[in-house]
Amino acid sequence: MKEFQLIEHYFRNKGLKRRDVELSIGDDCALVNPADNKSLAISCDTLVENVHFLANIPAHALGYKSLAVNLSDLAAMGAEPAWFTLALTLPDVDQPWLAHFSEGLFEIAEYYGIALIGGDTTRGPRSISITINGQVPKGTALTRDGAKIGDWIYVTGTLGDSALGLDILRGVKTVNTEDKEYLINRHYYPTPRVLAGQALRTLATSAIDLSDGLMSDIGHILTASKVGAVIDVNQIPLSNSIKANLSHEDALSYALTGGEDYELLFTVPESQRGAIDTALIHAGVKFVKIGQISAGDKLKLVENGLEFNPISRGFVHF
Repeated sequence: MKEFQLIEHYFRNKGLKRRDVELSIGDDCALVNPADNKSLAISCDTLVENVHFLANIPAHALGYKSLAVNLSDLAAMGAEPAWFTLALTLPDVDQPWLAHFSEGLFEIAEYYGIALIGGDTTRGPRSISITINGQVPKGTALTRDGAKIGDWIYVTGTLGDSALGLDILRGVKTVNTEDKEYLINRHYYPTPRVLAGQALRTLATSAIDLSDGLMSDIGHILTASKVGAVIDVNQIPLSNSIKANLSHEDALSYALTGGEDYELLFTVPESQRGAIDTALIHAGVKFVKIGQISAGDKLKLVENGLEFNPISRGFVHF
């Protein structure tokens, strides 16, 4: 199967059709019509085999996750997903693999209302590059540089599950049979918090998605906002599955430095705390307050009033 046959069979005329797409796959460029009074939010991620995903990851999960991690970037900006392009590099044309990959890709694309409008395919070591586009009302995008001293720090969901799921797949950790599938699926099928991000647009002062681990990612907010933070590690949300299989200290290490949770971390002024409760309940996501922005430029972790030093498990891309 040649390149154009591959594109035609697995990707062209698949998935959602949006009215704002004037011209999609099949020409030298796509043509889209952004809405008036909205800014474009654009992000690009590349996933490389044996660097960002295991060689034996199911193709359906890889298709799903490849788009999910990009959608998480849009969520962190409060943007509405619109369009994406896909550059797919494969060592050979494996038609069953392609069928499952495209099924996973379009499953999540249709759920979040985003359309594939172009891309490329080539032969080489397996990698997936996606450029994603979203729209956000002008002046309302969430950024990393708005946190202020006194703001409260929140996170959505639970942390550490994906990293533990990866270690199960790598054979580094063993867990109870009843928890294994849940933890592996948290690694394979993250949930981008798109609706939560949109709900936070006029309420949060800063936001970021948790891809590299809480400690690493909050550091980006502290640097951009020129502030410090105090995190109470006892407030960090942990799933029943992670608590059932790890010691308290080990669970916290996964939650703080494990990476690939794709939850949102955001800061909120005292004046908006009540509004946050209402907004995120309507978005259908659980969230919890874990700390507060402070003066200075340091991140301080405390447990029962004492300094806490986790074992590092940070996700490294290179």
